[in-house]
Amino acid sequence: MDFESSEPSAASHHGHLRAGPRHEDALPATAAAAVKVVIVGGFGVGKTTLVGSVSEIRPLTTEETMTQAGVGVDDTAGVERKTSTTVAMDFGRISINQELVLYLFGTPGQERFWFLWRGLFEGALGAVVLVDTRRLEVSFDVIGRLEERGVPFVVAVNSFPDAPEHALQDVRAALDLPDSVPLVVCDARRRDSSRDVLMTLMRYLHSLAVTPEAS
Repeated sequence: MDFESSEPSAASHHGHLRAGPRHEDALPATAAAAVKVVIVGGFGVGKTTLVGSVSEIRPLTTEETMTQAGVGVDDTAGVERKTSTTVAMDFGRISINQELVLYLFGTPGQERFWFLWRGLFEGALGAVVLVDTRRLEVSFDVIGRLEERGVPFVVAVNSFPDAPEHALQDVRAALDLPDSVPLVVCDARRRDSSRDVLMTLMRYLHSLAVTPEAS
């Protein structure tokens, strides 16, 4: 497992290395509020990529090389060239402004790891659902689970180079999304695009707080 952790920071008086966060990973001194956000979606839709592209700290990943154990269990249709997968979570952080910090938790995509969702969603204010238009069907159960839990979410269509382009209203109809749920297009590889998705979620959560009946 690729658990990327903080590097030793400074030597103690006894000559031993003392573990601690890197200076650039320290929480901004102006931070006054933190919000937990979960990035969800089917297998191979780009959750790890989004967290990695937007995180201002070196992201924590729990990726494993895919093995024969997943053959016949994981649905890899459309992503046959994928060689690794998240088995626990991805973690990153981004400062929306000087006072608001988002903690990002990316969930595993395979259904066999969904038992981890309960812990990952505890305390989460909202979620981003990433979808791939080549495999919209892998998002149905994900969206259904969020609706069952009553978790507010926005949907972001990740633009893969070889993915067919569809009008957003057609994607909304295919996913059976209410008009009130924001639906946007993004490129999970780009920091600015991923940040825009998170800002869409923040605006949506704010609108729900101001007008709860909108939910």
